[in-house]
Order: sequence, then structure tokens, then C-alpha cells
Amino acid sequence: MQLNPACPLLKNPRMFLLSWRVAWIAASVVLVLENPLLAQRHDASNAAEQVVWTNPPEDDPDFQLMGEYVGEVTRSEDAREKLGLQIRAIGHRRFEALAYPGGLPGEEGFRNEPASLTGQRSERFLVLGGAEFAILVHPRHCLVIGQQGEQLGRLERVRRVSPTLHAPPPPHATVLFDGSGTEQFTVAKMTADGLLLAGADVKPMFQDFNMHVEFRVPFMPLADGQARGNSGCYLQSRYEVQILDSFALIPQFNDCSSLYRFKAPDVNMCFPPLQWQTYDIVFTAPRWAADGSKLRNARITVWHNGVKTQDDVELPNKTGAGKPEEPTLLPIRLQDHGNPVVYRNIWIIDRGLHVGEFPVYPPTEEPPAPPVD
Repeated sequence: MQLNPACPLLKNPRMFLLSWRVAWIAASVVLVLENPLLAQRHDASNAAEQVVWTNPPEDDPDFQLMGEYVGEVTRSEDAREKLGLQIRAIGHRRFEALAYPGGLPGEEGFRNEPASLTGQRSERFLVLGGAEFAILVHPRHCLVIGQQGEQLGRLERVRRVSPTLHAPPPPHATVLFDGSGTEQFTVAKMTADGLLLAGADVKPMFQDFNMHVEFRVPFMPLADGQARGNSGCYLQSRYEVQILDSFALIPQFNDCSSLYRFKAPDVNMCFPPLQWQTYDIVFTAPRWAADGSKLRNARITVWHNGVKTQDDVELPNKTGAGKPEEPTLLPIRLQDHGNPVVYRNIWIIDRGLHVGEFPVYPPTEEPPAPPVD
């Protein structure tokens, strides 16, 4: 959007802010009239209503507003503070958002004390309310407005990239998938553009390992909960690191990066749907006695998009729908939950044969490769 410098509103800042306030009130009226039950999520059980995007839609105004924004705002007594904002589209022009003091999840200074906001788009205008401030959203930036209509700050749109995206496999790693074929799987299918589809079983079996995997969840605005971009990394077919579109949600024990139905992630590091994300996983298998009794539980550490979300967690049993625990090895499984989640750049270090630093980050002297959508 280009603003004309000759516009009278730009020459008179008070008039400019007043116009924003009027627009805010007008949008709020539209919000109440059109959807008095905004906070109630849409029931997307009707399959005919399902919308699934596997590539970014160019003409969807909801998708254009969804994402991450960050900037400084005046909170009290002219004190400036960094504010991070995540906006999630939930269908029919409705949105949910979380505003984090100190910045976005994973950033230095981030405080996990989010304010929840909701809003509804009118044409290309979105206002979010529900906190002690309102937020006027543009696809490239947001204005944070106080209770008297004053502008508290401006947030710029950002697009973060995992520091382990495109991480190359070390020389001693086993490359499970690089886009060239599915020879390392007993069951697997590829897309026409060389991505691995969910629903793949790894052929080699591993006990203790470090695994790098990159994944992309679809944009499913009318779906909710476990029906929105669901897959999972089933380690030894028993212990699931959940994959889900949990962007801009307060994490629960069945959300992305959770140890499914056992432990929520320490922080929600989800990026918006259709952005490539990474898991870097350190897994140590349980140990067994000759009589079949268990001597030690499994343990797991997970980095999601370069940030540790599970820290050496002990797993006393299988998670969710995992196979029962027993001394025999089972394959790693990339779960097919009926959603078009795709994978790439999957490699693994067998710690029975090799050791080394992990995760493997790109060289510090070179910037990470640009994302490939």
C-alpha cells in the first residue's frame, strides 16, 4: 500500500490517528454484527468446507495477513518494550493472535506471557482486540493503538528461518531422504517435485541416534486441532514427536513439538503453515535385561527450528498410539494422518557407530541458504 504524502491525514498526525480510531470502531461493529461468537472456533467437521493449500495462495487475503510481526511499543510511563505478534487465520475472515512481551518465541528477551487477541477481516482491513490495546493489521506491518486512540508502536512483518534449515549431513550420517529416491524406506511416496509424503517407514532400524528432518505443514484455515496439518515422527514406531499446525497457539501436550499426549513443548516454536521447519532430535533407547524387564527408560531432546523444546525428557512408556515397548527394534515412521504434510533433507547419525556435535548448524561464516517454498 502506497500512501500519498499530500494526503491531509499525513500532514495532521492527530487527524491521522483519529481516522484509525474511527476505522477501529467501525471494524469492531462489523465484528459484532457479523460474528457475535468470534471466540468460538469454527466446526470444520463438514468435509465439503475443507480448504487445503499445499503452496502459498497468491490471492487469499487471510493468508496474506497471517504471520509474525515484531517491533517496539510504549507500554507505561513512556517506557519502550519489544513486542512480538503471531497471527493465525481460522477461516471465514476470522483470526486469533498472541502478543508476546519481549519479542517472538525463541528470541532473546522473550517472555512466555502472551496476551490473546481475536479479530475479523473486513475487505483487507483487520483489527485485533481483547487486550489493553488494539492492533490494526496490514500485510507488511501492524499499528498498536492504545485505549485513547494513541499509537503505541509499529510492528514490522518478519519471516524467520530455522538455523538448521538445509543443514548438510555429516560424512558419517546415513542419508534417509535427499529427494533422489525412496530406497531407504519400506513404504514411501514422493511428490512430483521431489518431496517425501507423510506415511513413510524407514528401512534401517536404529537404537540410539541423532536425526535431522525438515517438514512443511499445509495451510488448512477451516480445520482445527488435530485435523490441521497433522503428522508425526514416530521414533522406533513407539514415541511420537508430534507434527501439527500449532502456529500462534499456547502449546498443549498434543501440539507440534510435543511428546504426544505426554508432555507439551517448553516453548511453541512453530512457524506459520507452508514455511519449512526443522526438527533436530537426540534419542536414546530404553535398555532391557535378558529376562525382558526394563532397566532404563528412553530419553529424548528436541530442537524445533533451532530452539530446544524438549530437554532430555525421560519417557516411561510409549506415547499415544505408539507400538508397545519391548526389547526389539522397530522402524522410524513418518505418520500419515490424512493431511498433505511433506518432508525433505532427512538424515540420521547412528550413535552406536559414531558420535559428534548436534544439531549441525550451517557454517557461521556463511549465511543460511534461503528458504525454498
